[in-house]
Amino acid sequence: MTAPAAPRPSVLFVCVHNAGRSQMGAAFLSHLGRDRVEVRSAGSAPADAVNPAVVTAMAEVGVDISAETPKVLTTEAVRSSDVVITMGCGDACPVFPGKRYLDWRLDDPAGQGTDAVRPIRDEIERRVRGLLAELGVPAAP
Repeated sequence: MTAPAAPRPSVLFVCVHNAGRSQMGAAFLSHLGRDRVEVRSAGSAPADAVNPAVVTAMAEVGVDISAETPKVLTTEAVRSSDVVITMGCGDACPVFPGKRYLDWRLDDPAGQGTDAVRPIRDEIERRVRGLLAELGVPAAP
């Protein structure tokens, strides 16, 4: 008899416009965590579209986010997440007991070209890999 599967951890990435850093974080976590992690991203004032330089930078590493759209941050998204990660934009998130809150201070890719986005992308990937390790979820190759 096998033990029941552990519930999938859920992670919410938050930044103001949900057009750059939070989209990259969510995309890397989905890509590397596969179906072993529930992933959300949102913003307090979502942009109309994901930053094109971010889409290009992610495509360079084999992660397609061209179909993603910025989403509005809701209390329910926070309530249903185990880990809430703000991306260094000073966003005010609803705070619920029992949640883990992290603030990843990262440069804002807004208005930047792909060359400026690459180091931000690489740092987000590094942090997502570390988060997966902390969650006990093996990263996909």
